Amino acid sequence: MITIITSFQFPTPVTRDEARRLFLKAAPKYREVAGLLRKYYVLSEDGTAGGGVYLWNSRAEAEAMYTESWKALARETYGADPSVTYFESPVVVDNVMDEILSDE
Repeated sequence: MITIITSFQFPTPVTRDEARRLFLKAAPKYREVAGLLRKYYVLSEDGTAGGGVYLWNSRAEAEAMYTESWKALARETYGADPSVTYFESPVVVDNVMDEILSDE
């Protein structure tokens, strides 16, 4: 499994309600994306930065998402270029599903 963290700086700080509205507008695009297990939208406490934390089945499936057109859409939606950082996720603890997931 792969975890991706994306982040960007808003041109001007946004409130939680403004961020929620932006995120809810974008969220349907991530429904039923092949290989995407979970996505969390994140907002800094001061409203200056936002982003996402994604859990993917594989790096190949994740790389299929983070194209130049995805970056352009993020720039258009949030007013800033996003950074994308990849992390291996060999173990995930899920207390909701009461599971420990491993990539083996």
